[in-house]
Amino acid sequence: MKLVQKRSKKTGLPPGTLVHIGEKRSATVTMTVFDYAGARCDERTATSPDELHPPADESVTWVDVGGVHKLDLLEAFGKQFSLHPLLLEDIANTDQRPKLDDYESYLFLVMKVLSVTETHDLLVEQVSFVVGRNFVLSFQENGTDVFKTVRERLRGGRGRIRQGGADYLLYALMDAIVDQYFLVLESLGEKVESLQEKVVADPRPETLREVHELKRQLLFLRRAVWPLREATNGLSRSDCPFLHEPTKVFFRDVYDHVVQIVDTIETLREMVSASLDIYLSSVSYRLNTVMRVLTVITTIFMPLSFIASIYGMNFEHMPELKSEWGYPAVLGAMVLIAVGMLTAFRRRRWL
Repeated sequence: MKLVQKRSKKTGLPPGTLVHIGEKRSATVTMTVFDYAGARCDERTATSPDELHPPADESVTWVDVGGVHKLDLLEAFGKQFSLHPLLLEDIANTDQRPKLDDYESYLFLVMKVLSVTETHDLLVEQVSFVVGRNFVLSFQENGTDVFKTVRERLRGGRGRIRQGGADYLLYALMDAIVDQYFLVLESLGEKVESLQEKVVADPRPETLREVHELKRQLLFLRRAVWPLREATNGLSRSDCPFLHEPTKVFFRDVYDHVVQIVDTIETLREMVSASLDIYLSSVSYRLNTVMRVLTVITTIFMPLSFIASIYGMNFEHMPELKSEWGYPAVLGAMVLIAVGMLTAFRRRRWL
């Protein structure tokens, strides 16, 4: 995961120039088309944008494109659906922040899809939507099947998705992405709780690396979700003629979910920051404990070393040199001094 993608290829080019910014891919771009109205739902796979066009009747067409690295296909989509060059440029730039743009005859929405791998790595993918009166175009950066549930609802005719228009289809697609955020938050929340237990029980350098990795993942999550509040709020308040009032209630529900997710992200970020503070405090406490023990040992041996150094001098006229009990008496005095100092340290709770 990179916070900023390389934009050097785009420097100095005129606005609207198509330059793919993101991970280099060579896979084939897929195009799945759903055309439905009421009880009817047709599904097919297209090979070229020339086969596609906005429907002339009251049916709804959804074109799901997997992959945005083929610039010639994006240009063909622009010609077929009369899309603005700046919109196509934003689709090719996979480093966009979530946003909502109104082009009068259609809306352009950018979102981020988040998922967690089996190795607990966070994956980020950009999805762009173009919504017209009776069509929806979705451009997925890597072609991840994040809309599987929506496809199943269309095929089975479950819910009200076939009776709704393009605006309700947009809500269903957005809701599928936002629901994925909750799964990611659940996984990260478990990691944060486990991390806090490690920090308190046994802080190690590996624990510090986990703290920094979690902070990085939460930063990506916040960057992907925070701007989405403005976009979803804009949909619920938009005056666009093909966004109907009954559907705006569902957009407000998505907005509430996004606000809840943002609050949860901020809470997890505070918990991770607190874990870092606890880690530093625990390491400092352990170091202070070791230093305190070493200091006590040094303090106890200082008078003993002093006595030993006095009686280690080789002068001829020294007291107790001829005494039969001199040696055991000095050893006994040294033991009494050590025991007395340990007792004094324990009474003062220094040990």
